[in-house]
Amino acid sequence: MSNRQPPGMDSVSELTTERLSVYLRCLTFLEALNEKTVSSHELARRFHLNSAQIRKDLAHFGEFGIRGVGYDVIRLKEHLVATLGIDQVRNVVIAGAGNLGIALSNYKGFNSGGFRIVALLDSDSKKHERKLKSGIPILPPETLSSVVSENSVEIGIIAVPATEAQSVYEAMVEAGICAILNFAPVQLSRREGIKLRSVDLRINLESLSFFLKHAADEGCDEGLADNQPLPE
Repeated sequence: MSNRQPPGMDSVSELTTERLSVYLRCLTFLEALNEKTVSSHELARRFHLNSAQIRKDLAHFGEFGIRGVGYDVIRLKEHLVATLGIDQVRNVVIAGAGNLGIALSNYKGFNSGGFRIVALLDSDSKKHERKLKSGIPILPPETLSSVVSENSVEIGIIAVPATEAQSVYEAMVEAGICAILNFAPVQLSRREGIKLRSVDLRINLESLSFFLKHAADEGCDEGLADNQPLPE
């Protein structure tokens, strides 16, 4: 298994990095089954992926397959973990201790596999000094800078109402956070050099509604049960 120098970040799209996360989940599953090797075709067949796309994506980061054998499951998994930067713990802070913020903090995926939530921040003084069952504290928003510096926080999650999201974003940037995940249903004004990803559940629901409407208009009702791919 030979490695070549990986390309610059500019040559790797966000869609590629998202697919790497999917491949990592698949390899983790195969490792749990004690599978030693897997070909791109078998990976695609078992997990409903595209074998050509798998080979193309992995080629961005080196040559990992052995002709006639396939990929070494553990070694490829370890490489993807390192490539995605989750071979070290990334500390996270959540702004907003409402239903969404608490649900996110209790989500196992946000407190494992390279991520650790160190605190929730909320303006409601009645919530301060409380700790969740997980031990994560709820603190005043004015403690953001100290929380970030004392815990080397690298990622911020915005889970506040839309009216507060921009000011929270600005506060996170000023505190030194360079990567932010926004759950507030609003478009934020971005700062240069700051990575921002937004998750708007309403937009996804409207996309599904669009599909249902036009599938019905075109007489495709029967196809709705066939797991047809939704329009991007």
